[in-house]
Amino acid sequence: MSNGARTEDRGRAKIIRFDRPEIRNPLSIEVLEHLSAVISGLDERVERLIFTGSGNVFASGADLREIAAVDGARARDFALRGQGLMSSIAELEIPAIAAVNGICYGGALDLALACRHRVASPDAEFCHPGAGLGIMTGWGGTQRLPRLIGEAAALEMFMTGKRVGADEALKIGLIEKIEDDPLAAAIALCP
Repeated sequence: MSNGARTEDRGRAKIIRFDRPEIRNPLSIEVLEHLSAVISGLDERVERLIFTGSGNVFASGADLREIAAVDGARARDFALRGQGLMSSIAELEIPAIAAVNGICYGGALDLALACRHRVASPDAEFCHPGAGLGIMTGWGGTQRLPRLIGEAAALEMFMTGKRVGADEALKIGLIEKIEDDPLAAAIALCP
């Protein structure tokens, strides 16, 4: 059984694919641990790290069942775990690329924002639905999104849970390209 993510090598690229589309590819604690292990194990043979999803889902963010089980005493540790992972992605010497093949919500958007490059399929959709759920991301998105798309657009996404399609994401600077096959484009992006 999959832990929710699998890793493959393609040339000098290491690809991490979220692979539980039947439950919208949540970024569970197990998935976060897998990502941390892959990142800490990168060596000089890897020239780029690419994140992508499966089916029509990039990832749906933190696993809401796990969030519901987090009490006040453990909330800080949960947030710090995600922040640490996103910081390690943002600080990689090699390019990290989000090849967004569908929905990219919540913590998954935080992950995409931590990447140096973002390429999306025409049907990709970005959203931070936390306001409607009574939660706010603790994985760095509140800092990275305004820097990337501006404070007004970021506040609108955070406060309303607005869903942003690929065309609008390109227009506001959230992504760099729209491609029918975002994974192939991500592999070609950094020769």
